[in-house]
Amino acid sequence: MKKMNQYKLLAGICALSFLSSCDYEDINTNPYEMTDEMGKMDGISMGGPILTMERQVVPVGTQADGTDAINQYQIAYHLSADLWSGYFSENNNWYSGNNHMTYYLVDAWVSSTYSNSYTNLYSPWKNAKMESEKSGDVDGFALAQILKISAWVKTLETFGPIPYTHAGEMALVIPFDSEEEVYDAMFQDLQNAITTLTPLAEQGGTVVADFDAVYGGSANKWVKYANSLMLRMAMRLKFVAPAKAKQWAQTALNHSVGVMTVKDDAAQMSTGAGYTFVNNISYLASNYNEARMCTSMYAYLAGYEDPRLSVYFLPSETSGALSAFDGKTYAPVPPGHVQGNNTYKEYSQPNMTSATPTYWMRASEVYFLRAEAALEWSEFGDAESLYKQGVQMSFEENGLSASEVDTYLANGKKPVAVTINGYSASAPTQATTEFSGSNEEKLEKIMIQKWIALYPNGQEAWTEWRRTGYPKLNQVKENRGAGQGITKEKGIRRMVYPISFSQSAEDKANYDDAVSKLKDKVDKATSRLWWDARN
Repeated sequence: MKKMNQYKLLAGICALSFLSSCDYEDINTNPYEMTDEMGKMDGISMGGPILTMERQVVPVGTQADGTDAINQYQIAYHLSADLWSGYFSENNNWYSGNNHMTYYLVDAWVSSTYSNSYTNLYSPWKNAKMESEKSGDVDGFALAQILKISAWVKTLETFGPIPYTHAGEMALVIPFDSEEEVYDAMFQDLQNAITTLTPLAEQGGTVVADFDAVYGGSANKWVKYANSLMLRMAMRLKFVAPAKAKQWAQTALNHSVGVMTVKDDAAQMSTGAGYTFVNNISYLASNYNEARMCTSMYAYLAGYEDPRLSVYFLPSETSGALSAFDGKTYAPVPPGHVQGNNTYKEYSQPNMTSATPTYWMRASEVYFLRAEAALEWSEFGDAESLYKQGVQMSFEENGLSASEVDTYLANGKKPVAVTINGYSASAPTQATTEFSGSNEEKLEKIMIQKWIALYPNGQEAWTEWRRTGYPKLNQVKENRGAGQGITKEKGIRRMVYPISFSQSAEDKANYDDAVSKLKDKVDKATSRLWWDARN
């Protein structure tokens, strides 16, 4: 990297509080003698907030950051959605079993989820907004809007009502909007951002290229991602607002630039903007002895004789490990157990390294979204063809040959029961991979394959499980949330708001207003979000 570029990045990061100890005056008296004006010309004022936001959509850090981002991800996402999605179970245990694994919500962990998905994005987004208003950088702010929505939609789909339309206003207490109001505003903001970036995208132009760790500034890739995100959000509303879902899905798919269609369209964090990012889950598995294969994953992957089994997870030779179709043995961990630490240390870990990218969205997911849309509305295409394309793309994304897909889809295999070291769970479903049966059966198959392809994006998988009821998962061994009405069958439907939301009189009034906007009007983990209207 050129010395100038090194300085640009350092100054931008310091300005945006990546390194809280940086002294701006010292920076400006360094040997390179870069002035404030030069910094602005080089895009730091907008690029710094952009890079900060990218690093927070899913918290990621570098080797130099130590374990800060890893710990953020662990508490905010891994010990909740990654477990509730059926992807992982844990070797370690916390608070004598009273933790998210067993449906017992821990307020500190809940607060971390809210902070990481919402609060930590607020300041850099506001900085980008102010910079745009000052400098007229509408392209940079359009990208900031896309990033804001990428993170805040997770908050919305985890908690329910959030402050959105009044965010950025000068007020001590910012009111919450209803879920429907937030979706409507997000769709409009996303469309406006896409419209702003489309001319640049069609010309092959770039936006804040030096600071973009995801796409290197490619406006075309960002518009494809934004359209794909719009499609994801649209399908979220299918069961509660089908006309609105169809409208926005059509808007996304009919756009001139379109949606993700190939492997290289993936939105990911690995290397970019001068950084190499560390995969959180790999570190949790190897260094914290966490993140072990859940029995639900084994039931589907082993049952379908899915070649992604060995791509996703490492074999294990521990006592009682299960023999799979590939000649290897795997040891999955029961969900929601209360065993002591290191009981499952030698069980199957995720097959990841520190260099494995952290994915926000991939093309395979988009094909499955389109398949579901086509199943519902015939004008969206052929559902079976799109389903097959989704499987093919997932195989490609995981380094597998597309030539294996036809055999895989016609093998007639079904998920298997899992019995391992005193734990037993029946086969979760009788669904095969072949695209046949009723529309409901086809929907289940779309969602199963989408779930497999989404791995390890537990946040999205948990949300889709709540929305559709698929895939059917192994139930937790122990439910410590029963006192709050949580059942093994229905699981956690949302996170409750952090206790801090109702500490002062002003906050309590705002909190009460937010709760009144929930569908069930009670702040419980059993309260269904607006779009959770089916199962």
